[in-house]
Amino acid sequence: MKRIVFCVFYKKNLEGMDKVPYPGKLGKKIYKKISKKAWLKWMNYQTIVINEKKLNMFDPKDQIKIIKFMNIFLFKK
Repeated sequence: MKRIVFCVFYKKNLEGMDKVPYPGKLGKKIYKKISKKAWLKWMNYQTIVINEKKLNMFDPKDQIKIIKFMNIFLFKK
C-alpha cells in the first residue's frame, strides 16, 4: 500500500517516500512532509546546483551549502 503525505512542496496529498531519504532530523522532516515526486524534482535540481556552484560534496562547507539549497527548494525557507 502506498504511503500518502500532504506534500508542502506541491501543497496536496501525494505518494510519500518508502524510506527516510536523508539522515537526521531533516531526513525525518522530508519523509513526513515531502512527496516522492517533489524529492525526485529536488534530486534533479541538486545535480544542477552542484555543477553550477562547483560544489565538492566531500567538503563540509559545501555540504552545508547544499543543505541550505535543499531547505529553500523543498520548504521555501
